[in-house]
Amino acid sequence: FLLCCLSITAEAQFSRYIVRLRNKGSNPFSLSNPNAYLSDRAIARRSRFSIALDSSDLPVSPSYITQIAAIPQVTVLASSKWLNAVAIRTTSSAAITAINNLPFVQSCEGVAARVMTDDIFEYESSHLPSRRPQRVEGNFFDYGSAAYNEIHLHQGEFLHNIGLRGQGMQIAMLDAGFFAYTSLKAFDSVNANHQVLSTWDVVSGNSSVVEDDSHGMMCFSTIAANIPGQLVGKAPKASFHLIRTEDVSSEYVIEEFNWVVGAERADSVGADVISSSLGYTTFDASAFDHPYSDRDGNTAMSTIGADLAAKKGLLVFNSVGNITDAGSQFLAVPSDGDSVVAVGSVSSSGIVAGNSSYGPSADGRIKPDMASVGAPAVVQLTNNTIGMSAGTSFACPNMAGLGSCLWQGFPEFNNMKIVRALQQAGNIASSPDNRTGYGIPDMKKAFSILLNDYATSSATFASCQVTLVWNTKDVGAMKFEIERKTATEINFTKVGELSAAAGTTLANHSYQFINPITNGQSGTFQYRIRQIIDTAAASFSATYIDSSAVVVTAGCFPTGTTDPGPTATHLSIQPNPVPGNSATLVVETPSAIAKLLVTVYDTRGTRVTSIATSKPAGKATVSLPLERFAKGKYYVYVLDDQRQLGTLEMIRL
Repeated sequence: FLLCCLSITAEAQFSRYIVRLRNKGSNPFSLSNPNAYLSDRAIARRSRFSIALDSSDLPVSPSYITQIAAIPQVTVLASSKWLNAVAIRTTSSAAITAINNLPFVQSCEGVAARVMTDDIFEYESSHLPSRRPQRVEGNFFDYGSAAYNEIHLHQGEFLHNIGLRGQGMQIAMLDAGFFAYTSLKAFDSVNANHQVLSTWDVVSGNSSVVEDDSHGMMCFSTIAANIPGQLVGKAPKASFHLIRTEDVSSEYVIEEFNWVVGAERADSVGADVISSSLGYTTFDASAFDHPYSDRDGNTAMSTIGADLAAKKGLLVFNSVGNITDAGSQFLAVPSDGDSVVAVGSVSSSGIVAGNSSYGPSADGRIKPDMASVGAPAVVQLTNNTIGMSAGTSFACPNMAGLGSCLWQGFPEFNNMKIVRALQQAGNIASSPDNRTGYGIPDMKKAFSILLNDYATSSATFASCQVTLVWNTKDVGAMKFEIERKTATEINFTKVGELSAAAGTTLANHSYQFINPITNGQSGTFQYRIRQIIDTAAASFSATYIDSSAVVVTAGCFPTGTTDPGPTATHLSIQPNPVPGNSATLVVETPSAIAKLLVTVYDTRGTRVTSIATSKPAGKATVSLPLERFAKGKYYVYVLDDQRQLGTLEMIRL
């Protein structure tokens, strides 16, 4: 859609140009030494997800930039390695001619006029009540009522409660400026903890973004704020790269170029996520406007850059756009990218915002992908109060913050796996539409989807017992229920439960459950593990994380002594049945046992108690305290380290 061959008359209308290059020749950088142009974190992302380096990773040839900059009256503004192009400023037609004559130049395109026009952003703001809202008990953060309603629409507080608050994640924000973020109260914690890792102003070519437009600051607050009782962001413990790409004084294609440069920077410094509340449909020069047909995921410059960012492994969120005129009824670029998460706007009660732009993309794909709160959203205002502002601009960072916390929990999965989980967790995932896409993601459901993909289990059978082993992620407040279906049963039955390992932050753990087989049945036994991820009655949630099957052979019956055999091992419980609060296990073996393990199970297969001890050769006794045992039948397993000595049936009267 850009103009390629400009006449001298047309050139006079422009002051900024994009010079597209034919190649990356004479380049001192190489794919064999990526540390020269990518951070260790950016290289690690590529390695973790098997993303190969290619020519798009190489910087623009420095000698080409030098030759362009040497032409009189030319100022180099920025370069893009993904587009293999250089942005310049000049008002000299002779300079344009000289650039076009360079052998490595493919084209020189005018993209921005000299005259600056009005601000592209419109804000609707109001102040929150000054009274302190009541805290919603049981959550890690005191969000305040309005901010709680936002995150609760997604059940996002669940992620914070299990320790996923953005720690270790890096979010790059592309916007129009981050006015006064160093002094506004929403960012006290971010500033004190040095969570802003870098800043860059692509428009002005310097590292200061604090004096520019407030739009990015407000978006930033939806993720990073930490004011208990008023506003806590969606990923308040994340780290950030603040990148200004938008010039609010005009609307020209140069800003799409800047967007790509900003995305490249996000990639190079090692960010995990991009949150961009910028979009392009119409421009100050109508010749540059994106007709709906352009919004096909392949045409616009910023869309090409956004999809490349996703290809490099970043999770890219972009606001779908706000309806302000006929040209913006449909989604803005770069939200049309096939690997870009386009975010629409809803209220905190889930009602679709009337000004949230429509999908689908021009090539018929579902867009937006999902929706979050932006009608209105709680934000930091420039006068150092907390208020409300409306637009998909705020829905996007709300979703990006939650997506970052979700990914924090499952760094093993790539960006597109996270996107799919968010889509599948949408409230209308089974029938997506052109207003909210797959809908409003439920973060508990998204977490469960990823947990199911992550968890593994296996079952083995030996010595009349099934040993079930599984690996999952959990925190101490969670627990597990084990269900079994024998070869003759139609339905699963609960046979035991276990508490999760201690801990307040989601972490990987492995578990083992032993199910004694004493009913004489044989055949294929199926087991499944139900992980209860939220045990609170009001918000109870559980998911089946994995299942296993094992073949059980015949011959397993409860006996007083199992197979004493030639080892002359004898086991007994005295008295049995047990009338009081204790019993004595008698163990007689010809040899000493250094690791004698006694485990008691009830008839459902739930482990009631375990005792670890040792014994000399001959007869020894082990006391079985039964104060907490309910009346009924129990099975006592006796093992010499890993070798089963026998199984006893015990009756508690």
